Amino acid sequence: MKTSSLIVASLLALTCPRATIATVTNQHAPLAAACVADAVRGVWIPTPNHTDFFASKETIASHLKELSEVGINTVYVAMWNQGRTFYKSKVLQDLIGVEIDERMAGRDPLQEVIAAAKPLNIKVYAWFEFGFATDYNNGKGREILEKKPQWAALKHDGSQLINNKIRWMDAFNPEVQSFMTSLLLEVVNGYDVAGVQGDDRLPAFPSVGGYNLATQAKYTKQFNKPPPANHKDPQWIQWRADQLTDFMAGLYLTLKKTKPSTTVSMAPSVWPWVRDEFLQDWPTWLKRGIVDQVTPQLYRKDIAAYERVIQPMARDQVSADKRNVVFPGLLLRLSDGYRVSEALIEDMVKANRREGICGEVYFFNEGVRDNLALFKRLYKSNQTGMAN
Repeated sequence: MKTSSLIVASLLALTCPRATIATVTNQHAPLAAACVADAVRGVWIPTPNHTDFFASKETIASHLKELSEVGINTVYVAMWNQGRTFYKSKVLQDLIGVEIDERMAGRDPLQEVIAAAKPLNIKVYAWFEFGFATDYNNGKGREILEKKPQWAALKHDGSQLINNKIRWMDAFNPEVQSFMTSLLLEVVNGYDVAGVQGDDRLPAFPSVGGYNLATQAKYTKQFNKPPPANHKDPQWIQWRADQLTDFMAGLYLTLKKTKPSTTVSMAPSVWPWVRDEFLQDWPTWLKRGIVDQVTPQLYRKDIAAYERVIQPMARDQVSADKRNVVFPGLLLRLSDGYRVSEALIEDMVKANRREGICGEVYFFNEGVRDNLALFKRLYKSNQTGMAN
């Protein structure tokens, strides 16, 4: 009887039925929490550098139909990358004279995605991937800091903050925060999206930065001493993370006041690494109720490594009552040639279900298209998302 009970418990944990089920426990942690009928089965859709999704209105419709047929119900579509939008932006037009990414001239890709997704019941999120960053390797987007040099983020030595070839604006500058808020509000006000999503760059900031004079002065006033030169000093890390959390709270209230139905989603990286490296204290966002959904980027290339991040996240970092709004990001494909195996996809989904996590988001859409038969089996043969 004990063996049979374990089998039943495992099946419950994997299936995550549409109706609420009782929590099932093992010797370590809850195997399943109450699963909702609209658990996210999502994909990120990046810029045309990585996919032909945006090639035409017809291509958008074709790709979405393909995703819908295998059970994908949510898309996070890149709308802000390297100083360019993929919707018509008056804010950006007024700042640098560019209304939309040059490759999209004469089109409105966001509206095209919304129109094609609606009859398929796919939810569309505008994904503000680049956040507080401007450009990569001195490419497009550098015009922002050419127009607004006072917005540039600084390191302790006074040099501009460039991290992995990505240049950053000062995330603590009220003007920069207002600029980012204005971009999100354009979408919320102008488009029928399900929600908007930040990334590991919104609200985020490399912990090596934060040495602009105004930020230093604010810290000094509070602690009667200047910020330490050691950017990893725990108090300095937490104080700056708290500043971004406060910005997140204000952004959330602004978006909700503008359109209460808007879902505010964030896609940070693994905690606590992301707090220490990019000042994102996202478990606190959940605790404070200033985010509706979190899709943490748990990008790992083997199941042991994945379990090492999903288990502490589900058991310690996210309370049981918040697990139904957390949908881990799983890595399928990279531009360096990496392709995930079918077995690993199934293993990661099973690991999620064991931890009471009822959905996931995949990076990125082309990886789903590489494995259509598998995803159809995972999501369409069983609408609860059980990996058979």
